[in-house]
Amino acid sequence: MPAYEYNCLDCNRRFEIFLSYEEYNNAKVTCPRCGSANVRRRIGRIRIAKSEDSRLEDLAGDFDDPAALAGLEEDPQALGRMMRKMSREMGEDLGPEFDEVVDRLEKGQSPEEIEAALPDLGGEAAPGGSGEF
Repeated sequence: MPAYEYNCLDCNRRFEIFLSYEEYNNAKVTCPRCGSANVRRRIGRIRIAKSEDSRLEDLAGDFDDPAALAGLEEDPQALGRMMRKMSREMGEDLGPEFDEVVDRLEKGQSPEEIEAALPDLGGEAAPGGSGEF
């Protein structure tokens, strides 16, 4: 059953309601907070379902040209954009720590500066690992 998002125009609350396609055309939607029928449907994000193979093909296409990877070490913003794109293509939420690092990279902060500012970010180093990201 699809979920539809609405805004109440009286109390400004945002809410979501599940309706079948048949119900959507016939149901009277009211705000769960104030009971008002003065509501407006919000258009939410559009999602496109992709297979894992399709996502990996899209991602691999970005790296067919070795020049696409050149200079990532010297360009934190490009590295951040690449990391964000990889995360989106994989469709996984990598957590707030990942988002924090990518946000900082996109603002131009170097990996070394990020590591100094967030010393607990990597946690324990893996056996044989350096603990750096």
